[in-house]
Amino acid sequence: MSTESQPASPDADHDRLPPHRKNLAVAVVAFCSLLAPMASTTVLAAVPELVEMYHTDAEVINLSNAFYMLFMDLSPLQRGRLLNFTVMITSAAPFFLFNILTALAPTLAAFYAFRILTAYPSTAFLILGQSIVGDMYAPTKRGTATGYILTGTLIWPALGPFIGGITVNYNDWRSIIWLQTALAGLAAALLWGLLPETSLHKGSEELEGLQGREKVAAVLERLNPLRVVRLYRYPNLLITAIASGALVWNMYSLLTLIRYVLNPRFDLESPLQAAFFYIAPGAGYLLGMQFGGKVADWMVKTWIMKRGGERIPGDRLITCVPFIGLMIPVCMFVYGWSVEREVGGMAVPVVVMFVQGVAQLFCFPALNSYCTEVMEERSAEVVASNYIIRYIFAALASGLCLPIIRETGVGWLSTVTGTLLVISTIGICFTIRFGKDWREKRDVGDAEADAVQEVAVEPKETPSESSSPRSSSGAEGDKELEAV
Repeated sequence: MSTESQPASPDADHDRLPPHRKNLAVAVVAFCSLLAPMASTTVLAAVPELVEMYHTDAEVINLSNAFYMLFMDLSPLQRGRLLNFTVMITSAAPFFLFNILTALAPTLAAFYAFRILTAYPSTAFLILGQSIVGDMYAPTKRGTATGYILTGTLIWPALGPFIGGITVNYNDWRSIIWLQTALAGLAAALLWGLLPETSLHKGSEELEGLQGREKVAAVLERLNPLRVVRLYRYPNLLITAIASGALVWNMYSLLTLIRYVLNPRFDLESPLQAAFFYIAPGAGYLLGMQFGGKVADWMVKTWIMKRGGERIPGDRLITCVPFIGLMIPVCMFVYGWSVEREVGGMAVPVVVMFVQGVAQLFCFPALNSYCTEVMEERSAEVVASNYIIRYIFAALASGLCLPIIRETGVGWLSTVTGTLLVISTIGICFTIRFGKDWREKRDVGDAEADAVQEVAVEPKETPSESSSPRSSSGAEGDKELEAV
């Protein structure tokens, strides 16, 4: 049954927890969600120091960030259908451990290895945070809660380098990792003590009545990464994932290059001076958080009233169209070419980074909430598929942006980024208009394929069990003789 179009009646399942427990759970998940993106960017302010210590160059250190993002992609492939509480707890412990080992890394190879291993468990905080919101809140309230969770995922990639810059200015780069380790330990304690299990359907219920091999097969099916990858057959899910990836490319291409683009442009020398540039996008994210999720919820309620009670998840995507298709591309164009041509002074990049930060928080709550609503029975897997594409784009931005600006300049890089965002907006508009039809056609096609497969595997009748035309006619002849 398609969930693309649904009545807007309240769901009793979302009222299982009192409001104060929901608020507390959102606060805990929001705090945990900041850890992965913070760990991905805090070392950006310390790249020159890492280059000096490990006797390498900046591209090699930035490549470690790219590998970090790629390993963040591996986790969503296997965690889509596991229990929220269990996975959150089991992810916090290795994240804490591998941060310690990264801080103690004596060589570049060890730094690479332990940093990459830190990435794998960190994605659970991001994916399951969205699933938890979907379990606790009705569709007309999810955008606001999602906005609060995204605060950590977006503000800390910007503020992480700011904190790292201050730390490196007065201490060495290992202090940054020790800070991450302390926050990871705090997150584990908060999850264990304050986060309730929110899953509407426990995984153990699906295993009831199964024995031996059947139970093992069912568990392996739940861990099958192809379940997540197959979701890209739905055009609406693939398009929204690419749009999210374009936004993440925009964010990481900005943050990765600040020290290598703005420091030379404005003759800045110390890590502390460069660190202050990270405040601009971070402040934009903080301001946008106050309104982005609320506007997305308002858009859903407005269209529910227009349709007389019918809710379509694609309605909330309308919120992000002017921001991802116009405001952010214009900001990137101004940012890139003003720096490239040395026009406008320091105020120009600061202002446009702030404005695009605000605009992003009008996009991500709508995109994330759409993922939890469009296929509610598989919401965690849909969110996982979205994050896979996001962090592929993040890895590409971390690894390619510095070589690109060295060859072409920051102006052309920003132009490519803006163009990618405009193309993504066209896809979002098609999703708003045709997403429901795409989903229904894909569901019908899958149902027909399953029916054909079931027919193909049915056991055929043996000759002794079936009657041939000859034997049938012979029986009829015997009956006629008896009648005579």
